Amino acid sequence: MRGGLGGRVAVAIACLALFVALGGTVYAAKRINGHSIKVKSLPGNRLIVRSVPGNRLRPGTIPGSRLARGSVTGAQVDASTLGRVPSAAHAANADSAASAGTAVHAVSAADAQRVNGYAAGCGAGTRHFAGACWQASHQPTAVAADAAARACADRGGELPEALALAAFALEPEVSLAEGGEWSGDIPVVSGEGVFAVVTVSPVGEIDSSLSTTPTHYRCVFPLLG
Repeated sequence: MRGGLGGRVAVAIACLALFVALGGTVYAAKRINGHSIKVKSLPGNRLIVRSVPGNRLRPGTIPGSRLARGSVTGAQVDASTLGRVPSAAHAANADSAASAGTAVHAVSAADAQRVNGYAAGCGAGTRHFAGACWQASHQPTAVAADAAARACADRGGELPEALALAAFALEPEVSLAEGGEWSGDIPVVSGEGVFAVVTVSPVGEIDSSLSTTPTHYRCVFPLLG
């Protein structure tokens, strides 16, 4: 009799314990939420992957060093938050630059004062024409053709071609010397040491004279010198 009563009591106690346990689980499920969890009480390795969406993360909580390589692309980056690239800082106003000291910073090489170490542009007493720098006035002393060619070469220039000199003669404010000027063209060789050189008159007419005939001249210099 006692054994039967004791067994029933034991079963009743076990059922009560099970009911309490199940009731506690239900209570916990209803009463425990995100607000009930203390800050930093759950380590990251206890969270299920993708259980926390990105919009639940506070800005700045994940440093760049914790991001997987390639996980962030240009589509997710706000370009306005990026600073200026250091090596491109000097190019910020390159589109509006009128001139520059070197061709590295120049919008156009024509506006540069130096290109690869060479001076660029026409100096004093010369004017730009046909892609070169022409002396604005002829040399005051008339000399033989070879002496004229040597004088120009010593200064880093040369005598102009005949057709280019004829075109230059028609430029505004250009006056060729009376009697014509030497060009660098030699149409006829008459003999050893004797040859003719093309000359151009003040009105652009082409003629020729013996190379030994004293004639005025002007030099043409390259844009880079």
